[in-house]
Amino acid sequence: MLFSALSTLLLASLAPVVRAQYPNPGACSGDCFTHDPAVVKRADGKYFRFSTLDLIGIWTANSLSGPWTRSGSVIQGASVINLPGNKELWAPDVVYIRGIYYCFYSVSTSGSQTSAIGYATSTTLESGSWKDQGIVVTSTGSSPYNAIDSNVVNGTGPNEWYLQWGSYWNNIYQARVAINGEYVFRSGNEHQIAYEPSGNHKMEGAFIWMRDNFWYQFLSKGICCTYHPDTDPIDQVYHITVCRSNNPAGPYTDKNGVACTNGGGTTVLASHGNIYAPGGQGVFHDDAYGDVLYYHYLDRNVGVDYKQSKFGWNVLKWVDGWPTI
Repeated sequence: MLFSALSTLLLASLAPVVRAQYPNPGACSGDCFTHDPAVVKRADGKYFRFSTLDLIGIWTANSLSGPWTRSGSVIQGASVINLPGNKELWAPDVVYIRGIYYCFYSVSTSGSQTSAIGYATSTTLESGSWKDQGIVVTSTGSSPYNAIDSNVVNGTGPNEWYLQWGSYWNNIYQARVAINGEYVFRSGNEHQIAYEPSGNHKMEGAFIWMRDNFWYQFLSKGICCTYHPDTDPIDQVYHITVCRSNNPAGPYTDKNGVACTNGGGTTVLASHGNIYAPGGQGVFHDDAYGDVLYYHYLDRNVGVDYKQSKFGWNVLKWVDGWPTI
C-alpha cells in the first residue's frame, strides 16, 4: 500500500515533466483563428495563411507571428463542384509550381463520404486572383476512402507529383498526378499509405514533406473536432504523428519500424498544459526560421469550441533523421 501510494505520488510529480516536453506554440497576434491551416511565404516576404470554413479564408501578415489580418477568400460565392458543402470548404493545401500557386480544397459535409477534392490557381495568392478549376478526386459511399484533406508533394523529379488524401474509413490514399499549367490530372494507381486499424480509424490530414532524400508523412490522429476534456482520454484526442519513407509512394514506417499502414506513427506534438488537440498540420520552409511545423490547436484556458481554434507554429528540429520540436 505504501509502495502504491509512493508510486502514485511519483507518477503525479512526473506528469508535468512529461507534458512539458513540448514547447508552447510560437506567438500569434491579430486574427489568429484557423482550422486545418496552410501557410505560404511569398517571395517578397509576405505571409499568407489559408483556413477551413467559409470559402477558404485568406489571412496575411508581414511576420509569421502577425499581426494577421483577414483579406478575403480563395473561392467567391461557391465552388464549381456541385456537391453539398460547396459553400463551406475545408482543408486547404497550397503549393507553388513553376510560377503558379495551386490551392487544393475539400467539398463535403460532416460525416459524409460524398466528397470531392478540387483546386484553384493563382499567380499572386491574393484574394480575388484565384480561378476555380474544379474536381481532381471524388468519393461516394462505395469508395474505400473519403476524398478530403488533400496534399501534394514532389517526388524525385521536376514532373513527378503525388496527391494524398483521406479521413477515417480506410484512411490515407495516394495517386500520381500530372500538373501542366493550370491543369491537374489524376493518373490513377491509387494505393493506401496510412491506416489506423483500431476503432473507427481516427486518422486524417496527411501532409508529406521531403527532406534529405526522405519523405515524411505527418498525420493527425485521434478525436476531432467536438471535445469533452473532462472525459476524453488525453492521449486519444487530436495529435500529430509522423512516418517516413525513402520513396514518396511508400512504404512508410515510424521511428520504431511500425508500418504506417498498421497504426504506426511517432508522436511529434500532443496536448500539453493548456495546449489542447493540436492537428491539421503542415510544414513549410521559412528563410527566417528554417523548417516550420504549423497547425491548429485549442487553448483550454479560453475554450474548446471549434470556433476557438487558434493558429500554432513551432520550428522543426531534425535529430537522427526524425523531426522534433
